[in-house]
Amino acid sequence: VESMPLAEGAEVPKVVFKARVRDASIPGDNPFTWKDVTTEDIFSGKRVVVFSLPGAFTPTCSSTHLPGYQGDYEAIKACGVDEIYCLSVNDAFVMRQWGLHQGLEEEKEDASNKLNPGNFKKVKLLPDGACLFTRGMGMSCVWEKERGFGERSWRYSMCVADGKIEKIFVE
Repeated sequence: VESMPLAEGAEVPKVVFKARVRDASIPGDNPFTWKDVTTEDIFSGKRVVVFSLPGAFTPTCSSTHLPGYQGDYEAIKACGVDEIYCLSVNDAFVMRQWGLHQGLEEEKEDASNKLNPGNFKKVKLLPDGACLFTRGMGMSCVWEKERGFGERSWRYSMCVADGKIEKIFVE
C-alpha cells in the first residue's frame, strides 16, 4: 500500500463511478449507456459491505473472494447489511464480463440500485476504472515488478454505515 489507508470512523472518499446500465431504448446486442453513480448513491443512509480486489479474472479473487461473498449474500444481509459491493480497479466492461463469467445473475429490470439494471442481483460489481476511490481509500498499490500490474487496489473489506467506515480489514 503506497499511502496510509483510511481508518475506522473515517468517511469514504467522495467520487463518481462510471457505470454501464441497461437502456431499453437502445436496440441491438449492447443495450447499455453510461451512468454516473456517486459514493452518495452507494453509501448514504445505508449499511454496506465492500470488498476490494486487485483485479477481475485474477485466480484467488475468482475462485475464493467473489464466490464466497456471493454464496454468503443472504447471511450477510441478515446481519443488517443493505448491500454488498465488490470493487476493483477495472472498467465497467471488464467488471460486467467477469460477473457473467462467474455466473452471477444479471438484474435486467429493477432499477432500485443505481448500478442497475445491467449489474447483478446479489453482489454488485463496482468499477473503479480510474482508481479514484481506491486512491482516496489509501489502498492503491502497484505490482509492476512482481506481476506486471499497473495501479491496482490492495485487498480489503469494510463495513460502511452512512458513508463512514465502521470496520475495515486489510490483507
